[in-house]
Amino acid sequence: MVNESEIKAALQSVKYPGYSRDIVSFGLVKNIAASQGAVTVQIQLTSGTPDIVRQIKTECERVLQALAGVQQVFVQVSLPSGGTAAPSSTPNTSRVTGIKRIIAVASGKGGVGKSTTSVNLACAFRLLGLRVGLLDCDIYGPSIPLMMGIQRKPNINEKEQLIPLENHGVKLMSMGFLVEGDSPIIWRGPMIMKTIQQFFFSVAWGELDYLLVDLPPGTGDAQLSLCQTVPLDGGVIVTTPQEASLGVVRKGIGMFQKLNVPILGIIENMSYFTTPQGERIEIFGHGGGRNEADRQAVPFLGEIPILTELRLGGDLGVPIVVASPRGHAGQTYQQIARSLQERLP
Repeated sequence: MVNESEIKAALQSVKYPGYSRDIVSFGLVKNIAASQGAVTVQIQLTSGTPDIVRQIKTECERVLQALAGVQQVFVQVSLPSGGTAAPSSTPNTSRVTGIKRIIAVASGKGGVGKSTTSVNLACAFRLLGLRVGLLDCDIYGPSIPLMMGIQRKPNINEKEQLIPLENHGVKLMSMGFLVEGDSPIIWRGPMIMKTIQQFFFSVAWGELDYLLVDLPPGTGDAQLSLCQTVPLDGGVIVTTPQEASLGVVRKGIGMFQKLNVPILGIIENMSYFTTPQGERIEIFGHGGGRNEADRQAVPFLGEIPILTELRLGGDLGVPIVVASPRGHAGQTYQQIARSLQERLP
């Protein structure tokens, strides 16, 4: 596997245009990261024209791609103003061709069922007759391949775009399709940002009515990168009823508000459990999601109960909306999808 020293040595062969010195000795190389065959390099210029930027970027990509074991190269070249001058590293806030609406599904903390909600909402939109895609932006812990029951690597078309995999009528893309088995993703922020950009603009999504984006928990690099890459039509927040979850939900809502992303509503997951005898038990309390929605003046989209079938569907790759579309949980997800469709026709 290529290491930082090898990358830096390769970059020492890249001369600054018009000078005999290289970009490393000039101190222009600010960050180097490498993992699993992917290399990311950040270069900060003190001055320059677009031609110089393109020349440096092209030469860096050439020498890095020649290194043994390197499969992907991401070079970001920035000017003093902070704006990235290289076309491919500019945060692209234009619409993705063919995609009408993009909805982010987020949570303040892990373990609240955000990915379960994402896959079931995607399948619910499909049952409504819509063209749907699901993008797994949880780079470090992708779970969409397991939950949607598909694990193979995607193909590449003649335009060198990844062809999304498809199951249950939903187009899918995830880092989980691109790495071997349980290999960990050990990446810095710039690599996360570049990967998210590629998931939008280097994937052949085709024509979609909705693209759902399953975000990792929290308010980190992936969330910021997403909001800088494409204009989001809205965000859905998933929580559980107890205060420990609601406290960080407020941070997630605050993040979307600061980034000018409309909040489409809150979903309360693990809302209650019904025993075989019909008794309703509120294991984590109840009503926290609705109360928080009222407090934040955002829509409350619905309550999802704790069900063995929900967990089993995720483990087997058959979401409950597909396995039992007429059941209570399946109907609830479909009602939430209809509510979102009314807000984002």
